[in-house]
Amino acid sequence: MSIDKPLDGVRVIDFGQFIAAPAATQILVDLGADVIKVEPVHGESARGIGPAGEAMLQNYNRGKRSMALDLKDPQAQEIARKLIAGADIVVQNLRPGVMESFGLGAEQILAAHPWMVYATVSGFGLHGPSKYRPGLDIAAQAESGMMWVTGEADSEPQKVGAQIVDVASGYVCAQAILAAYVRRLRTGEGDTVEVSLLEVALHLQGTNWGQYLITGEEPIRKGNGQPSIAPAADVMTTKDGNLVLSAYSDVHFHRLCRLIGRPDLAEDPRFASNTLRVANRQAMLVELRSAFSTMTSDEAMELLTTNGVVAGRINTYPEAMRSADVEASGLFIEVSDTDGASHTALGSPWHLGSMPKPGSEGDPDLGQHTAELLAELGYPPAAVDALESSGIVHLR
Repeated sequence: MSIDKPLDGVRVIDFGQFIAAPAATQILVDLGADVIKVEPVHGESARGIGPAGEAMLQNYNRGKRSMALDLKDPQAQEIARKLIAGADIVVQNLRPGVMESFGLGAEQILAAHPWMVYATVSGFGLHGPSKYRPGLDIAAQAESGMMWVTGEADSEPQKVGAQIVDVASGYVCAQAILAAYVRRLRTGEGDTVEVSLLEVALHLQGTNWGQYLITGEEPIRKGNGQPSIAPAADVMTTKDGNLVLSAYSDVHFHRLCRLIGRPDLAEDPRFASNTLRVANRQAMLVELRSAFSTMTSDEAMELLTTNGVVAGRINTYPEAMRSADVEASGLFIEVSDTDGASHTALGSPWHLGSMPKPGSEGDPDLGQHTAELLAELGYPPAAVDALESSGIVHLR
């Protein structure tokens, strides 16, 4: 058999909903796996929440096959077990205990199939007192401290402006799944993978937590800028927009001051070291912002980036999409809908030299592949019709 993608021939059964688990299996799709998304007969939860849910489906379910089953029914559970028997990996993020109630929990599946890699994404982990709590991105942001350190000092805590914890949990889960699968290839033994939104949210703040553990000083909200270095992640307003820059080492601060025509700032006793710049940040920002207010964003970016100063234009979504670097990356891809139309979606943010950038296939309609998959499992057409008539399965 010719192998064109790293995971060609690998089958994944995806019981995931919303973002975290589907994001993990989307990575596996783009690496070549055959991912079968098992949904309730009324559709996964994201199908009923408007444009936000549609965005989740389009960006985290591309190229999957959809099978719609009423897993509360024993016949549907048997179909799911047959699907799993022919698979390599199972991924799910249902509330703890639900898969076990269907006879499809990790212990039950590995007892029957010791080679299986079984991954579970949860809100708060499977071992603590909150294991049964519903867990979404925002709760993890709140309870990990992320919201506490986000926002202006004199304002209420703020969430990050995207579901960053959900998506990062998907990436972490995919990474761990691939590690477990490599181990399976070496030893023949399966494994369980557990990822929680809470742990990922904590881990995303590694530098903050590291400083807290070293110094005992609790991080606080300070808006833009870094608490212990300056200027760093500070916003400058230009004549036609905004940019963010970092130049906190003495070498880079001196260079920045020279570039903006203010070499005197580098000699100012208030700004003579990083420690002093942090202590006198507001006075420093007044001087720097005065210089940038006379430039356009294009002029400022050209000046800084061609001279080795880290800076980034603060883009709107349309501006980010039009960025020459984003266009060159090929991240936005055209995918085909089931009705023959097409739409733009996000591809995976990596490149492998051995394979072309994945894409082209859109997200499946609810139950689009139910009949096809039942036929693969050996169900004759009459049996498929009977399952549909009884509401055990849904066919598109």
